[in-house]
Amino acid sequence: MTTMSTTTATTTATTAAQADNRSEISLRSIILTATFGLGIMFAAGFAQSAVIHDAQHDTRHAIGFPCH
Repeated sequence: MTTMSTTTATTTATTAAQADNRSEISLRSIILTATFGLGIMFAAGFAQSAVIHDAQHDTRHAIGFPCH
Protein backbone atom coordinates (compact mmCIF):
# COMPACT_ATOMS: atom_id res chain seq x y z
CA MET A 1 0.00 0.00 0.00
CA THR A 2 2.90 2.33 0.60
CA THR A 3 3.99 2.00 -3.03
CA MET A 4 0.51 2.79 -4.32
CA SER A 5 0.13 5.87 -2.11
CA THR A 6 3.63 7.04 -3.10
CA THR A 7 2.73 6.64 -6.77
CA THR A 8 -0.52 8.51 -6.24
CA ALA A 9 1.25 11.32 -4.41
CA THR A 10 3.86 11.56 -7.17
CA THR A 11 1.16 11.62 -9.85
CA THR A 12 -0.77 14.30 -7.96
CA ALA A 13 2.36 16.42 -7.53
CA THR A 14 3.21 16.06 -11.22
CA THR A 15 -0.32 17.04 -12.24
CA ALA A 16 -0.23 20.08 -9.95
CA ALA A 17 3.16 21.14 -11.37
CA GLN A 18 1.84 20.81 -14.93
CA ALA A 19 -1.23 22.90 -14.05
CA ASP A 20 1.00 25.61 -12.56
CA ASN A 21 3.18 25.57 -15.68
CA ARG A 22 0.13 25.88 -17.95
CA SER A 23 -1.28 28.78 -15.96
CA GLU A 24 2.12 30.51 -16.04
CA ILE A 25 2.31 30.10 -19.82
CA SER A 26 -1.28 31.28 -20.18
CA LEU A 27 -0.65 34.36 -18.04
CA ARG A 28 2.53 35.12 -19.98
CA SER A 29 0.70 34.87 -23.31
CA ILE A 30 -2.12 37.12 -22.05
CA ILE A 31 0.38 39.75 -20.93
CA LEU A 32 2.29 39.54 -24.21
CA THR A 33 -0.88 39.82 -26.28
CA ALA A 34 -2.17 42.76 -24.25
CA THR A 35 1.16 44.56 -24.56
CA PHE A 36 1.23 43.98 -28.31
CA GLY A 37 -2.37 45.21 -28.70
CA LEU A 38 -1.74 48.31 -26.63
CA GLY A 39 1.37 49.01 -28.68
CA ILE A 40 -0.61 48.82 -31.90
CA MET A 41 -3.31 51.13 -30.50
CA PHE A 42 -0.64 53.57 -29.31
CA ALA A 43 1.08 53.60 -32.71
CA ALA A 44 -2.21 53.93 -34.58
CA GLY A 45 -3.27 56.78 -32.32
CA PHE A 46 -0.27 58.89 -33.30
CA ALA A 47 -0.11 57.89 -36.97
CA GLN A 48 -1.86 59.97 -39.59
CA SER A 49 -4.90 58.31 -41.11
CA ALA A 50 -3.37 58.23 -44.61
CA VAL A 51 -0.43 56.20 -43.25
CA ILE A 52 -2.77 53.66 -41.62
CA HIS A 53 -4.88 53.41 -44.79
CA ASP A 54 -1.84 52.89 -46.99
CA ALA A 55 -0.42 50.22 -44.69
CA GLN A 56 -3.73 48.35 -44.64
CA HIS A 57 -4.06 48.74 -48.41
CA ASP A 58 -0.55 47.38 -49.04
CA THR A 59 -1.20 44.45 -46.71
CA ARG A 60 -4.34 43.51 -48.62
CA HIS A 61 -2.38 43.54 -51.88
CA ALA A 62 0.45 41.52 -50.33
CA ILE A 63 -1.89 38.68 -49.25
CA GLY A 64 -3.73 38.72 -52.57
CA PHE A 65 -7.03 40.04 -51.26
CA PRO A 66 -8.80 42.24 -53.82
CA CYS A 67 -9.63 45.67 -52.50
CA HIS A 68 -10.75 47.56 -55.60
